[in-house]
Amino acid sequence: MISPRSTAGLGAWLAFATASLFFLFEFVARISPSLAPGQIREWFGLSGGGFSTLSSLFFWIYAPMQIVVGLAMDRFGARRLVLPAIAACASGVALFALTDLPLVAGIGRLLTGFGAAFAFVGALYVVNHRFPPARFALLSGVVNALAMIGTAVGAVWLSGLVTLAGWRSVFFAIAAAGAVILCLAVIFLHDADDAPERIPGAHPLAPLRPLMRDGRVWLIALLGALYYMPVNVYGGLWGSAEVVADRGLGEAQAELAVSMIFWGMAAGSVASGWISDRLGHRKWLLFVSILLTAALYAAALFLPGLGLRALAVLLFLAGLFNGAQMLTFAMAKEGHPQEVSGTIISFVNMIGIAGALVFQPLVGVMIDRASGAFGAAMLTIPVCVLLAAVLTLGVREKRHPDHAA
Repeated sequence: MISPRSTAGLGAWLAFATASLFFLFEFVARISPSLAPGQIREWFGLSGGGFSTLSSLFFWIYAPMQIVVGLAMDRFGARRLVLPAIAACASGVALFALTDLPLVAGIGRLLTGFGAAFAFVGALYVVNHRFPPARFALLSGVVNALAMIGTAVGAVWLSGLVTLAGWRSVFFAIAAAGAVILCLAVIFLHDADDAPERIPGAHPLAPLRPLMRDGRVWLIALLGALYYMPVNVYGGLWGSAEVVADRGLGEAQAELAVSMIFWGMAAGSVASGWISDRLGHRKWLLFVSILLTAALYAAALFLPGLGLRALAVLLFLAGLFNGAQMLTFAMAKEGHPQEVSGTIISFVNMIGIAGALVFQPLVGVMIDRASGAFGAAMLTIPVCVLLAAVLTLGVREKRHPDHAA
């Protein structure tokens, strides 16, 4: 018998494209404060630590919502959840730009994080339910790649617009783009024929119980959080400011250099997914990639005398190997039934994003206490990545059944 997911028609690809576009939008909304940290701090009268805390409010709701999103996705499917999520995410960006009160801006940031919580899990839910299992790592890498490319292009382009029109106008433009994506989702984002139906009497937390007892999933989630830390802290918030301060480059040049992380992530997500799907193995590819990521970030941060070109190359390569972080989602869900895939993916993503709750404010406070110096704070980046490598050694790999012949 041919599996209903053995082939993917036009509807599946349109749903995949729309869900991926939402993740791209969510990622731009996520890093939007990094487009103009100085202007936003001045507008709201914030210190470096205060700015980091305001930005990290996104993750304070995004992270705990992941479990709710995963359980709801496995129970109700993607469409009924993703459409209102897009509206919430775009509304939060607009609210942030409408106010001059830090409290209201914080509410906007929370609203953005609430809507964004559905983006990544929704995209991977579409992949898992509308495409063959052997394509999961590759297509999840493509989802990440689309977001990274969009962010890399958008960060540079939007930074230029910030200079021309101011950060508030750019935030309003981002919110308007979200409204367009909502219209596309209404038309194209539909659930597969095997979308879940509500089972009378089924406890909504039932899929969570075995997951909470699975130490392997916890270990994968924790190493994924440490591995993703550079993207959250450096690529998503402090990178441009560090390059301006420590390398003496202009803001546009700094944004260009840091954007190379996302170009590298785009290529690395797809390449690592393709290689691991071909091999049927994840662990050692992940381990080697983590070690190379740590070495390349350390070089980019601490080698003296780097110009724009050398820095951009190092950050691209760091992002390239950092892209293998997507393999943690494939590793975690293997060995579990498809019916709980959304919950597992969201749990791993929750732990990964929860790292931002710790590291973004921590790095901001370290910079403040060092009177604006970045050195000690930036040292946390390679240290966290190396810790991820140590944890990887303890993961027991479960080979994908499609490769077990």
